[in-house]
Amino acid sequence: MARRRDAVTAVLAEHGVGAALVYGADRSGSAVPWLTGWPVTREAALLVRPGEQDVLFVCYDNHVPNARRLAPSADVRPGGRSALGAAIGWLSGRRPGPGGLGVIGPVPARWAGRLAAAAGDLVYLDEPYTRLRLVKSAEEIAWLRLGAQLSDDAVAALAAAARPGMSEPECCASLEGGYVAAGGETHIHYLGATAMARPDLCVPAQWPSARRLAAGDVLSCEVSASYHGYPGQVLRTFTIAADPTPLYRDLHDVAEAAFGAVTARLAAGVAASDLAAAAAEVILGAGYTVYDDLLHGYGGGYLPPVLRRADVERAGAEDFTLAAGMTVVVQPNVITRDERAGVQTGELVLVTPDGWERLHRYPPGLRRIGD
Repeated sequence: MARRRDAVTAVLAEHGVGAALVYGADRSGSAVPWLTGWPVTREAALLVRPGEQDVLFVCYDNHVPNARRLAPSADVRPGGRSALGAAIGWLSGRRPGPGGLGVIGPVPARWAGRLAAAAGDLVYLDEPYTRLRLVKSAEEIAWLRLGAQLSDDAVAALAAAARPGMSEPECCASLEGGYVAAGGETHIHYLGATAMARPDLCVPAQWPSARRLAAGDVLSCEVSASYHGYPGQVLRTFTIAADPTPLYRDLHDVAEAAFGAVTARLAAGVAASDLAAAAAEVILGAGYTVYDDLLHGYGGGYLPPVLRRADVERAGAEDFTLAAGMTVVVQPNVITRDERAGVQTGELVLVTPDGWERLHRYPPGLRRIGD
């Protein structure tokens, strides 16, 4: 925590600002828990001034006692009707200095005028903050391993429970049963089920439908269970009480080959564009494409590099070079060109100086379950 605060203080000095407002709302805004330990609930506004104790305003007021336990280094105060409004009131008598105020997080535009009136010029520091999150510390990697283990347990629980007649919400309940009792938290669990003979879904959905599984279905998942805000991410595809059809077998074979092509090149110093090109050769060469992002940084947010469908289809990518200590999700979501059928495979991995390391232990492959 001390290293993190020192890093933010250095960013403030680099940009010539004397203080920062760090904001989060509705369980988003990763900088607040990174600096304090308090996971954002309704709203949180953190004020950082070098040489002083941080002040954290929290909404709702009944969340304050828990916030004081989880963020012991900060002066935690009730936010009243608005944590941001309370922070602006606090700033009104303590202007940060001639360089203005650094801002990190999704501050609503409607507050910008009041914030500037209280603090002077606003210097948005989201991009420098994101750079601080790219390379993980040893402590963060240890927690990501725990998040990966919990995510693996969730997928194992799904694979053991899923069967014909089971609804998608029941599948979600089985997933959560794999990690909640162990102290894990839900980050995401996306599911997608469709009939292999008449497919109409190529990527897992963010919200479960009322549909029930049937023999001959294919079920894909993207699961992230979290440990203290550090999630794993594992993506797998299953067939339900039936062997895969030739189409789904081929889609999955191509997805696994694309995963292998990317990870064969993955290492510190590698350009993201080289990874996109490696996947494109396999996926486009087989007559398929992707829908979901091929690869993205993870752990502390949805981080660079992000290789999208356009990067694969045009064999291009953002100008980004990977470094040791970054964690990325490699996830070839190989689909048919008509976007009716697709598979998911992949997982969160650690970039090393000369390659990559698995953080997950759930086995890859297209498995038949539910018999």
